[in-house]
Amino acid sequence: MSESPLASVLFVCVHNAGRSQMAAGFLRHLAGDRVEVRSAGSLPGDQVNPAAVAAMAELGIDISDQRPKVLTPEAVRASDYVITMGCGDACPYFPGKTYLDWRLDDPAGRGVEAVRPIRDEIKGLIENLVADIDAKKRES
Repeated sequence: MSESPLASVLFVCVHNAGRSQMAAGFLRHLAGDRVEVRSAGSLPGDQVNPAAVAAMAELGIDISDQRPKVLTPEAVRASDYVITMGCGDACPYFPGKTYLDWRLDDPAGRGVEAVRPIRDEIKGLIENLVADIDAKKRES
C-alpha cells in the first residue's frame, strides 16, 4: 500500500506552456510520487513550448506529453502550494494555502539557448521546494 503524497503543488503561469510545465516536470522527476503535481494557465496555450520540451529533454526529463490546462478554482482548492509565475492576480486565493510567486523570465518565443538559464533557475527553486516540503513533513 502506497503512502499518500506529502503535499500537492500547483504551478500557474499565463499560457501553461513553458515555466509551469518545466517546474511540474522537475517536481515529478525530483519528488516522484511523494508530491502530487498540477499545472495550469490563466490563458492556456495550444501546446507546450517546443524550446521548453527540448531544454528539459537535455536533462532527461520528458514533458512532451503534457498539454496546457486552464486554471480552475478547484485546482487551487485541491493544492497545498500554489506557485505563480507571472500570471498576476488571475489566481484565485483560498486561505490555508502556501502561495509563492516565482519571478521568472517568460520562455515564450525564445530558442532553447535562451530557455536553458530559465530551466536551470526553475530547477534550483524546485530543489529548494522539495527540501521545504520534506522538512515540514519531518516537523509534523
